[in-house]
Parts: sequence; C-alpha cells; structure tokens
Amino acid sequence: MIPTNPFIQSLDNFILSALTEDIGDGDHTSLSTIDIAKNDKAIIKIKEKGIISGLKVAERIFQLADSSLKIETHFNDGDVVNVNDIALTISGNTRNLLKSERLALNCLQRMSGISTLTGRYVAAVQGTGVNILDTRKTTPNFRQFEKTAVLAGGGMNHRFGLFDMILIKDNHVDAAGGIKNALLKAERYLHQSGKKLLIEIETRNLEEVIEVLQTKIANRIMLDNFQPGLL
Repeated sequence: MIPTNPFIQSLDNFILSALTEDIGDGDHTSLSTIDIAKNDKAIIKIKEKGIISGLKVAERIFQLADSSLKIETHFNDGDVVNVNDIALTISGNTRNLLKSERLALNCLQRMSGISTLTGRYVAAVQGTGVNILDTRKTTPNFRQFEKTAVLAGGGMNHRFGLFDMILIKDNHVDAAGGIKNALLKAERYLHQSGKKLLIEIETRNLEEVIEVLQTKIANRIMLDNFQPGLL
C-alpha cells in the first residue's frame, strides 16, 4: 500500500513519466537489433538476502509498457528473500521487456534496500517499545515509494510532507523568537485556520525540553543530536 497524499501524482503518471525519460523517441538499440515479433521470458533474481519491496510498482511498470506481458509475482512486499530467489517472472515481447526492465529494477532495488535497512533498525529495538519512523528527506518525486518501503520493513511513516503536520525545527524556533513563542504561534494558527494537525517541536538541549513541557502545547518532542546517555 502506498501512503495517501492528495498532492502526489498517480502511480501510472509516475511510471509513464519515468518511461518517457528513459525511452525518449525510442529504444534504438532494441529497435535496431531485435525482431519486432520476438518473445522471451525474463526473471528477476535476488542477489542478496533482504526484505523485498516494490513488487506492485514493478508489476505495474511492465503492465503499462505492454499490457500483453504475462507477469508472475512470487513474493509479497515485506517478505524476506534470499540469494537466487526469483521475485518476478515476465514473459512476452522482447523489445518491451527490455525497455521496461531498468525502471522496474531501479524501483525494486531502491525500495528493497530501504525495506531491508529499516528491518535491521526494527530488529535492533525489538522488545523495547521503540518505533522506527521515517523522514521527508527523500528522493524528489519518489517519496511515496520510499515511505511504502519503510512500512514493508516494519517501520512507521512520520509526516508525509510540509502539509500534514506542524514540525517546528530549530530554524523556526529562532525565527519565531524562542520555544514558547513558536508554540503559541502554531497553536493560534491552528485555531484560526481550523486545521487539525499534530504539533511536533525540535529541541537542542534539556532546557528546551523542559520549556516545551511547561507550555503543554506540543504533541511530540524531537530530541535533536542528543547523546545516548542524556537520552
């Protein structure tokens, strides 16, 4: 499942745009060397143990490239895969297989890498009550997929973007004239706008944490660059 965001382009629009970026006015290598009627079977094989993610994206890429391609998916997003496992089998026109394979692999590899790394963090804190959250420091126009990959790895999505949470960082605090002023302004903004958003605030030291707690406004406190002992 891809996280909901009313502002993102649809999956199909993303894929068509990415295919156009790669193909341009034609895959001239395949057009010049491969017969138009030739058919083949392709497999996507796992080369490293991990948590797979992006299978639905890859499947849709092949469908949009050629609706007649036959696609078999052998795993689900979030499954653990091992070396030499077959993730996908695709059969059909050779030219269309070749023009869509790289986009499918790029999405699968990046998303599976994120899922796998997320899974390591999740395993490291298992039993502690800690949840692993993601960030909006993502690849432009690929955020929805990277956040989906975090979910597949057992993590949780933080805010999607600037629109679905108030997150007051150190720059905002300084520009607003301090912790208390920033929180009061955020609270007033939500009241005036009628928006129902959580308020999170970044703190740089224990004094700022105490100040946030005293205001009783923030829903969540971010501890920025705190040493483990202090945490």
